[in-house]
Amino acid sequence: MSLMLKLLAITLLLSSFAEAAAIEKKIESFLKKTYSGNANIKSINVKVADGAPIKGQKNWLAYVVELNAILKKDKRQVAQKMVWFSDGNLITKEIFDLNSGININDVVTFDFKDEYYKKENLIYGNENAKHKVAIFSDPLCPFCREFVPKVINDMRKEPNKFAIYYYHLPLASLHPAAVELVNAAIALELKGKKNVVLNLYKVKVDSREKSVEKILKAFNKVMNSNIKVSDLTTKEVITHFKSDLKIADALMVQGTPTMFFNGKLDKTKKKYKEAK
Repeated sequence: MSLMLKLLAITLLLSSFAEAAAIEKKIESFLKKTYSGNANIKSINVKVADGAPIKGQKNWLAYVVELNAILKKDKRQVAQKMVWFSDGNLITKEIFDLNSGININDVVTFDFKDEYYKKENLIYGNENAKHKVAIFSDPLCPFCREFVPKVINDMRKEPNKFAIYYYHLPLASLHPAAVELVNAAIALELKGKKNVVLNLYKVKVDSREKSVEKILKAFNKVMNSNIKVSDLTTKEVITHFKSDLKIADALMVQGTPTMFFNGKLDKTKKKYKEAK
């Protein structure tokens, strides 16, 4: 490529970035003005966190918008994340496909960024493997208990083909015991124990159990370990747990199991089987 063509390509790229940034600022400004009109809100900050193209819609993008507001009544801080759609001139909360009747909110997805592939989340395989698979799971989710161990065992046989990244996503409202369970798993991994994630799915405990002692008793029995209550609240455990939740939140992952294959959401959960 000639120098002139390179300069033209760079100019077009910079122009595209500038245009995208300008649209994001317009969205932030519009939504801040709109929500500031709410009598219950004292102050609000609006930020566009991410954007994704909409299949079949050339000019429209889906934007993840983060709202952080302080309420007037009790000065309570409220944070919320939502998706808005815009073409740079129009903005809407929902878009329906007139032909299929599908709500685009139900099909929009966001890519798994390279920065989310953290060393501490790599449980099997080579980080330079041809395919990267990210799994978000709750060890007490009934479907996860059957599905996740099988998937992991299938892929771990080929460490140079698959890099398996695992992210703890306990669904606290459904399975409160899972929160302490995954913190125990993180604590044990930090002590150097191997195969913790796979064995985690063998732990038998009531998903509604609230006694940390009972949860740890069941955990330690399976793991042949001695994790204590104090181990669950170390800085390292909390940091890892919050990191997993933050990544899930950034991708707007709400259900388990959720899988990403080479950076793309895999709704079929079978793309690893088709991998060359």
